[in-house]
Amino acid sequence: MSKKLLIPCLYLQAGRAVTGFGQRNLFGDGDVEKLARFYSDNGADELLVFDFSSGDEEHEHAIARIKEICAASEVPVMAAGNINRAEDVKKLIYAGCAKVVLNFAKDSNVELLGEVSRRFGREKMLVCISSSEEYNDHREQIHEFASGILALDAVPNMEETSSLPVILHTEERNTKALQELLSDPLVGGLSGSFISALELDLNEFKQTCKEAGIAVNTYESAISWSEFKLNSDGMVPVIVQDYKTDQVLMLAYMNEDAFNMTVKTGKMTYWSRSRQELWIKGLTSGHFQYVKSLHLDCDNDTILAKVDQIGAACHTGSRSCFFKELMKKEYDDTNPLRVFQEVYDVIADRKVHPKEGSYTNYLFDKGIDKILKKVGEECTEIVIAAKNPDKEEIKYEISDFLYHAMVLMVEKGVTWEEITRELVRR
Repeated sequence: MSKKLLIPCLYLQAGRAVTGFGQRNLFGDGDVEKLARFYSDNGADELLVFDFSSGDEEHEHAIARIKEICAASEVPVMAAGNINRAEDVKKLIYAGCAKVVLNFAKDSNVELLGEVSRRFGREKMLVCISSSEEYNDHREQIHEFASGILALDAVPNMEETSSLPVILHTEERNTKALQELLSDPLVGGLSGSFISALELDLNEFKQTCKEAGIAVNTYESAISWSEFKLNSDGMVPVIVQDYKTDQVLMLAYMNEDAFNMTVKTGKMTYWSRSRQELWIKGLTSGHFQYVKSLHLDCDNDTILAKVDQIGAACHTGSRSCFFKELMKKEYDDTNPLRVFQEVYDVIADRKVHPKEGSYTNYLFDKGIDKILKKVGEECTEIVIAAKNPDKEEIKYEISDFLYHAMVLMVEKGVTWEEITRELVRR
């Protein structure tokens, strides 16, 4: 059984989030990046962004903001609104959108669907309909070239005839009525004002849906607490790591209630031995830890938690609690997985803080044409070196190329995170 999706909306107007269609009032503080992070950390399955821009210049600014939303979000982003040509679809996909939604109230979008579906893939295309006529008049085309439907509020008769998953954007706020909508086997998910409300606990709503027999994405432990080996206090120690850097952040303890609360909410919850109470990390400081994965060790007596750490993990303000060095032997601590980022950071720092005699600063001073010339030269050197049976030469040339490519990246404002996201997306 496929899981039903809960998809908050961001209504984008002049780079800020507003409260809805035709509205100018800010939603929250209007910060779309912060909202994207909030939703993806708090149980959203995907995000839906409506672009309310008009005109080419405003549209370009909106796409830039959508790119920032995609970078901030840990869940897939769909974009809708002000799409007029294939170039708009391309820019949104390149910005990081998992899917693009074409408004079938516009004849130009109806004509555009086949072209962009063939070019970018059917799986990236959704159509937005606001009447049953828009669906019925183009049913065959929609099924051939789109992977789903975004329906604005309830569309009569459409759900009964469509085999495509339907995402309902609805202003309904009654939880029982929303659960009835989700119970429809042809409804793949919900969006709208209720799902987007900042005060809504999406994980809690998912639990009520689950209790009602609706399949939704929730955290579940593969091993029950009864199989854990507990210490003398009835607890297990938890080692906490940053899910991206693998930095060890802290050590804490869980009892059964803390473990169950962590699994239920997706927020790391511990048992405070000093206060003798449940402790939701970040509840007072704002430094929440959002669960990415939990692993049990071979003896079933220690948990390794990988988390998205907001702010500092340590009460001292340090990112990690482990900052007091006791001893150290000199050794080569080069991590090949982090070298690119470290070199990139040095190059970026040179751009901001020039150093006399620096070759990197020489390239920045000469400008983009000089940088491109060097990148082109290094490409040629790689081709020549590859004809040499000795692999040493090609190592040097690839290293030279990567250095100059990183100078180009810094000059153009492109990060390794953006590059790796694009590689993963492909």
